[in-house]
Amino acid sequence: MNIISHNLSIDDAIKKITELFDKHKVFFGHGTDNAADEATDLVFFILNIDFTSTQNFNDRIILEDEWKAINKLASLRIETRKPLPYLTNQAYFCHEKFYVDERVLIPRSPIAEIIQNHFNPWLDESMVKTILEIGTGSGCIAIAMAKYFENSLITATDVSDAALEVAKINVKHFLFEKQIKLIQSDLFDNIQGKYNLIVSNPPYVPREVMKNLPQEYSFEPTKALLAGDNGLDFIARILHDAPLFLEDDGILVIEAGVASKEMEREFKLPFKWINFEFGGEGVALIEAKHLK
Repeated sequence: MNIISHNLSIDDAIKKITELFDKHKVFFGHGTDNAADEATDLVFFILNIDFTSTQNFNDRIILEDEWKAINKLASLRIETRKPLPYLTNQAYFCHEKFYVDERVLIPRSPIAEIIQNHFNPWLDESMVKTILEIGTGSGCIAIAMAKYFENSLITATDVSDAALEVAKINVKHFLFEKQIKLIQSDLFDNIQGKYNLIVSNPPYVPREVMKNLPQEYSFEPTKALLAGDNGLDFIARILHDAPLFLEDDGILVIEAGVASKEMEREFKLPFKWINFEFGGEGVALIEAKHLK
């Protein structure tokens, strides 16, 4: 699958890998949604260029050993169908780079956008002192909230001890060990106290949908995706128990994804569905007073 090339610029390399991905009909949905963006991530990884860098590297000539490494990683992506973030052990969320492996889902939630907007206009940032995240996985959402809500204390939970090990790596890397408390808990089972904000991106994929997902999803933890016949197994429990842990003026933000319509039909609550400027859907907000 190697492409023999000399004096390639970064732009040239990205174009060639894009063509390769398109030719082999690679699926994208784990941080990118098209071949060009995935090719850019791959090339930048091999060249050790930070995705958030503003420096212009496009005219830089790629060395022979670098091109071999780019080809090798692209071939591995195509042949195994393993998502690129698992091959590189890195993923971006809220413009920050996180460690990831197959113990956790690859970060891709549109919740990132509303974190960056400080949940405006639904929350007064100065009033947010306590935040709970249910199902933290890699810890990316909790860490992003710690960054944007500097004066808050955050509790981040996951039922998986393996996932919490990954979250611990990221929390330590970003120096948020004093602001973020990691707890093993099946949803609210080991939680105490009240929170101004509860955020969750729980499993929500219905069984039949799960059967037909592209091969790339088979590398992610099934228990972080699958949520029964209608996708509501965990969402139902969260909606039922959240009022016990929300302050009277608190809000719940929950991602329902492909189960969004089913959630609306089943619970008939005044959800506020968030419109995202940069893509994404299936995230709802509801005030504590409407859950009681």
